[in-house]
Amino acid sequence: MLILLPPSETKTPPLTGKPLHLESLDLPDLTSTRERLLRALVTVCQGNRTRAMKRLGLGHTQAEAVERNARLTEEPAARADEVYSGVLYAAWDPATLSAGARKRAEESVAVASALFGLVRPGDHIPAYRLSSTVVLPRLGSVASVWRPRLGPSLHRLVGDGLLMDLRSGSYVNLHRPSGDLASRTATIRVLHEQGGTRRVISHFNKATKGRMVRGLLESDARPSDIGQLRDALGDLGWTVERDDNRLDVVVSAL
Repeated sequence: MLILLPPSETKTPPLTGKPLHLESLDLPDLTSTRERLLRALVTVCQGNRTRAMKRLGLGHTQAEAVERNARLTEEPAARADEVYSGVLYAAWDPATLSAGARKRAEESVAVASALFGLVRPGDHIPAYRLSSTVVLPRLGSVASVWRPRLGPSLHRLVGDGLLMDLRSGSYVNLHRPSGDLASRTATIRVLHEQGGTRRVISHFNKATKGRMVRGLLESDARPSDIGQLRDALGDLGWTVERDDNRLDVVVSAL
């Protein structure tokens, strides 16, 4: 099983470490696209700051992100699972996994990235700011750049196994599984049930998904299809209902 995570807007900039070396990242077939996007992003951020912030969809308090983007080729890089530090990653808390679970994460987790396409937990990256909806000069939207290129790499990572796709909507647009892989892709929806009423949650959706990832890795669950994934999550204490390829995880406490 491959667990595919969204990135997080919140990132912890590494204080020390060697700069980004694209050729060291996993999935070398993505290197040329990563290089084009990196060059375009750095160029934008080395230009007029106000225009760069507008293009990247940043507010007036986020000028530091533009300055860091402008230095991305020189910024220190660290493990991706240390740089991404949003709600999902805090709940997953990869640094405190057991040795066995951490090894399994290296083998079975990937992160969708607007800048790098796909990264593995141990890939060394700098803290960057780029969303999948951004339009870059001469390249177009980031999603349109990746859409035709991610399929082969994703298929190779998943093999003939199961894909647990935890990405949010905008990162699903980087590439939607197709063909046989689509039938082997499980998506997760988290519902909060209170007083007989269910509603989709956002912030706590991320935390719940992070806890699920941690639980699956620590338990060494190896589901090979969607039904087995439902059972594995049930064994971890979650209330799970299946609707075709989607699993609804129902929680009563946030």
